[in-house]
Amino acid sequence: MKRLLMKCLLGIGLAVPAFALPPAVRAGEIVVAGGCFWCVEADFEKVKGVREAVSGYTGGRTANPSYKQVSAGGTGHYEAVRIIFDDARVSAEELYALFFRSIDPTDAGGQFCDRGESYRAAIFVNGGAQSAAAETAKAQAQAALGKKIVTPILPAGRFWPAEGYHQDYYKGDSLVLTRFGPLRQASAYKRYREACGRDARVRQLWGSAAPFAGG
Repeated sequence: MKRLLMKCLLGIGLAVPAFALPPAVRAGEIVVAGGCFWCVEADFEKVKGVREAVSGYTGGRTANPSYKQVSAGGTGHYEAVRIIFDDARVSAEELYALFFRSIDPTDAGGQFCDRGESYRAAIFVNGGAQSAAAETAKAQAQAALGKKIVTPILPAGRFWPAEGYHQDYYKGDSLVLTRFGPLRQASAYKRYREACGRDARVRQLWGSAAPFAGG
C-alpha cells in the first residue's frame, strides 16, 4: 500500500532538516526498523527525551540507496529510523521497550499492510551495552505478550538518511495526490496509517500497553 501511495505523490522535495545537539546535552542514538518509517518517526518524536527521529535505510548492501531501489527489493535494506535522544531523560532500554509495543513483533515478513524485505522489523545495535539493553527489552516484551517475538537484534551498519521528502512526512503541508484524492501530507499520512491497520493490530496485540496506537 505504501508503494502505491508513493507513486501518487505530488509537490515533494523537502530538504532533510539539519540537526545538532547543544554541547551541554548528553545524547544517545539507536536505530530501529518497524515497517513504514513515517510511522516510526511520528511515534518516537512524541517521546519525552527524544531529540529527533530520522527516516533512512540500513542493513543492506547498496550504497546511498534511493527509496525506489529499497522498495523494489534486492538491496537488503530496511526502512529504518535513527532515534537521537537525551540519555539523561530516557534510556535506550526504555526506547526499545516502547518500540516492541509499537509494532507486531510476531511478524517476520513485513509490518501490517506493507510486506517484503524493506518493511521487516529489526533492532540494529552498536556495542555490548546496546545489545544487552535490546535483549532485555525483547525478553521482557516476549514475557508480557505471551507469544514468540521474531524481531531480530542485528549488528548496526551504515545508516543512510532517506530523501528529504520522507523526513517529518507525518506533519508536512505539501499537497499530494493519493488514492484517497488530493490531500495535504499530514492528512495523507493519517489516511495511510489507518488503512494499513497499524494501530488496530498493535491494539489487538498489546491492548492498553500500546504507547502510540491512535497515530
